[in-house]
Amino acid sequence: MPAVMINGKTIGQKVRDDAQRRTTALKNKGITPCLAVVLAGENPASISYVTAKGMALAEAGMEGRDIRLPADVTEKELLALIEKLNADSAVHGILVQLPLPKHINEDNILTAIDPAKDVDGFHPISVGNMVLGRPCFLPCTPHGVLALLRETGIPLSGAHAVIVGRSNIVGKPLANLLTRRDINTTLTVCHTGTTDLARHTLEADILIAAAGKPKLITAGMVKPGAAVIDVGVNRINDPSKKNGFRLCGDVDPAVAETAGYLTPVPGGVGPMTIAMLMQNVVQAAEANSHE
Repeated sequence: MPAVMINGKTIGQKVRDDAQRRTTALKNKGITPCLAVVLAGENPASISYVTAKGMALAEAGMEGRDIRLPADVTEKELLALIEKLNADSAVHGILVQLPLPKHINEDNILTAIDPAKDVDGFHPISVGNMVLGRPCFLPCTPHGVLALLRETGIPLSGAHAVIVGRSNIVGKPLANLLTRRDINTTLTVCHTGTTDLARHTLEADILIAAAGKPKLITAGMVKPGAAVIDVGVNRINDPSKKNGFRLCGDVDPAVAETAGYLTPVPGGVGPMTIAMLMQNVVQAAEANSHE
């Protein structure tokens, strides 16, 4: 029997609807949640992501400050902008779209953001609080993956989860979340140094592909009935498409014949990332309203 396709759009919309309700409650108190999104350069994928975030903010009734900077903006200028946004009480969240132009040190920029406005969850203080299980903004994609699993009713406690990928954005934070006591999976993390990848993936009750390699996970690498979460978003040249490319995940679609559950690309994890961002922004505004 083909895998059950996990609809990230439907599940993500529930999260966004909740964020919208909370936003309305705040606006009734005279507070409008506001996210400043900073984009440096003309990266087509980044422009697309920023546009999608702006649309989600508008749908939720939040304010979006879309700040576009030239690719040759200096690190000093960008740091000065962040300092200004940190000091602006009307701005509840700050998001600097990655990747940044190569002459700018991303760590310096992310560390400059006030942790109370770090709705991406990338600041070292946010990461430290996450690891210790303290209140913080959780990184949007890992949190979205967790929400997908929970909402779908996939058993987590005692399950063997395998993550393929160890990035700071997805793999590492997701590993931390999945091993928390209230989630309780047994975890294996695979990466470029892993030998015989299939030996590990075949043991997974929950397999999460976040390596950034198109169709890395094939049907023969998946345990029958496993839940497979495809975090990968890769652009593949496709002359038949108007824009010249199509999106492809890290998982071969043929895995649907083996897996019990599977997220599509697009329409799986992607919508959850934006949904969890909306949740973090309204959370930041709510915290500000209690000060």
